[in-house]
Amino acid sequence: MLQNLTAIQIFCSRLVFTKWLQNHLLPCPFKYLTGIDCPGCGFQRSLIALMQGNFQKSIMLYPAAIPLLLFFLYGIADKFCGLDNSKNIVKKTLFILVGSIILVSYGIKIWNLYGHYSASA
Repeated sequence: MLQNLTAIQIFCSRLVFTKWLQNHLLPCPFKYLTGIDCPGCGFQRSLIALMQGNFQKSIMLYPAAIPLLLFFLYGIADKFCGLDNSKNIVKKTLFILVGSIILVSYGIKIWNLYGHYSASA
């Protein structure tokens, strides 16, 4: 399992695709218009760091990236396998949890509670 993960990590970090992605990030229209980071700023760079296997950098850039990806994976699995009940309690709980992570990390970023955090490119 660990060998497979390491092989995938090395493969993704060496792909030309990641270099291309780094040079072609989508600009944030909210930041362009206001000059303020939006709650999603940093997600693209976080995904690139995750593809390269740098989990610490990924979490520092956008703390909600991994929980958000897990939420989407659960939603896809639920669509095909019917994992949740009829009231979608698990999906709603995960949605609230991920949303809370996004709001808390955005609040920390906006109020500059830790100085080394820089989501701006």
